[in-house]
Amino acid sequence: QVQLVESGGGLVQAGGSLRLSCAASGRTDINYYMGWFRQASGKEREFVTAISRSSGYTRYADSVLGRFTISRDSAKNTVYLQMNSLKPEDTAVYYCAAAPGVYISTVQSQFDYWGQGTSVTVSS
Repeated sequence: QVQLVESGGGLVQAGGSLRLSCAASGRTDINYYMGWFRQASGKEREFVTAISRSSGYTRYADSVLGRFTISRDSAKNTVYLQMNSLKPEDTAVYYCAAAPGVYISTVQSQFDYWGQGTSVTVSS
């Protein structure tokens, strides 16, 4: 079992920045890759980005490429999402998730563990 706890959400003006954190506990010795998803009000949850255990591989949704950066501190079992140049359309609840394996998938069903989510609101 892996437990995930997100933090760092909040209210920010358009063009601003936020950094989300996701602390993992439990079976962190297993080879998991980590990802972030988001769900805006009235919409389906969507993939944002993911990073391999070694931090050597990352994937991004086209909508955040160049603005968001995912990173991982394996010693702290923590994954970060640096969000820059935020737009009102980035407003959503952001979820951290973990999936077993090496190859990064963007499919939600591949992720076994999920955090409770942290809310991000970008005002115009």
